[in-house]
Amino acid sequence: MRATDTRTGMGHAVVIGGGIAGLAAAHRWLASGPGRRVTVLEASGRVGGKLHADEIAGVRVDLGAESMLARRPEAVALAREVGLADLLEPPATATAAIWTRGALRPMPKGHVMGVPGDASALAGVVSEEGLRRIGRDAELPPTEVGDDIAVGEYVAARLGREVVDRLVEPLLGGVYAGDAYRISMRSAVPQLFEAARTHASLTEGVREIQARAARNQQTGPVFMGIDGGIGRLPLAVAASLRARGAEIRTDTPVTEVRRSADGWVVTTQSGRYEADAVVVALPAPAAAKLLDTESPGAAAELSAVEYASMALTTLVYRRAETDLPEGSGFLVPPVDGHTIKASTFAGRKWGWIDRQDPDLVVLRTSVGRHRETEILERDDAELVALSRHDLRAATGLTAEPVATRVTRWNDGLPQYPVGHHARVARVRAHVAALPGLAVCGAAYDGVGIPACIASAHAAVDQLGGHLAGVEELTRNPVQSLHGGGGE
Repeated sequence: MRATDTRTGMGHAVVIGGGIAGLAAAHRWLASGPGRRVTVLEASGRVGGKLHADEIAGVRVDLGAESMLARRPEAVALAREVGLADLLEPPATATAAIWTRGALRPMPKGHVMGVPGDASALAGVVSEEGLRRIGRDAELPPTEVGDDIAVGEYVAARLGREVVDRLVEPLLGGVYAGDAYRISMRSAVPQLFEAARTHASLTEGVREIQARAARNQQTGPVFMGIDGGIGRLPLAVAASLRARGAEIRTDTPVTEVRRSADGWVVTTQSGRYEADAVVVALPAPAAAKLLDTESPGAAAELSAVEYASMALTTLVYRRAETDLPEGSGFLVPPVDGHTIKASTFAGRKWGWIDRQDPDLVVLRTSVGRHRETEILERDDAELVALSRHDLRAATGLTAEPVATRVTRWNDGLPQYPVGHHARVARVRAHVAALPGLAVCGAAYDGVGIPACIASAHAAVDQLGGHLAGVEELTRNPVQSLHGGGGE
């Protein structure tokens, strides 16, 4: 399993991890120069990681991530490149609710991750006292943010805890399954961090963000789905890779990554792969184990990254027996004391689900937050019962589902605490000291699909520069070593 000789201008990369970041890295590598080869090694039995679709009651649904941010270009562009352009589909409805204070209340508009530009935007979700507290923001002295600060800590200091507990927390929780009072504002909501650094008043900073967005005339859907499920994206990327000669091996865990005299050696239980470059596209703990020998500094930093686990419950009902509220679903603030943290009326949100069987209705609920382990120790039947209990309380739904399925994502979401950006910078500094090695994935610059793809692109672009230097050296060693003009 030897790499193609770099003296021919051809480089072999091994990508460790077959999630969307690893697949995107392989895709980028093949496009980065003539004659590139790539091998993707995935420990599990399938590619795609947390992007996974399957059938329940004869209806195909996503069992992991269900949408991708469309305002960033990377994910939509990759979908188009691998032949999914005609299957891209925005949500059928973007109207959502908050289940708080005993009722489903319309999701407020005019905010940035729950932070309003004006107190009136949160009327109905925040109490009258809470609204008055927001209004005091303009009178407060500036709040020092330093190099980083927790989102909840800063927003509570400016606008009061009610804004955090009733809106910021459930919105951030839907992305990170974390604690808003620990999550880094710089890493998780960089727009707000910049506003905090440049404005004494947070609401004034939010109004500037909103005005800038209006000036840029951002149009089109904020999110995008795929007919047949977001789970189709990694499968399409993998098919595109194979069509261009890539090797993708599942059920192939990597046991060791070592430098060699002229590159890298990647060892699995079934063999060894020689490579000019290696991309480690794994969750932080798994990446730490592989990097410990060659980069103990990077491994130590990655070992400190914590993860949250969660579970998704998919429920299918007969349409004739359901009467759901309007909208695409609802979020649940933890402060209200319920079990589920969100519910998506999946068939209503995604037209492609509804079209498969008009007589059925598909719902999803999610449970689990960072360091919240007790709920995830319940068995599947208990999680279904708890989800049904909360759905009944929130929507009045009492019907028996015709099918249910619980999907657990153990250690599925990396946490971004205060200082996360500095940890990522240290990891990359350690890795950069090893030519031909790069890392990417959700543990670094964002957990969303476009962010994972962007991290893969950045990793490969870094490696491309290294390999170009190697190829130049092998083509013309004297000129390359002495710069063509002596020392």
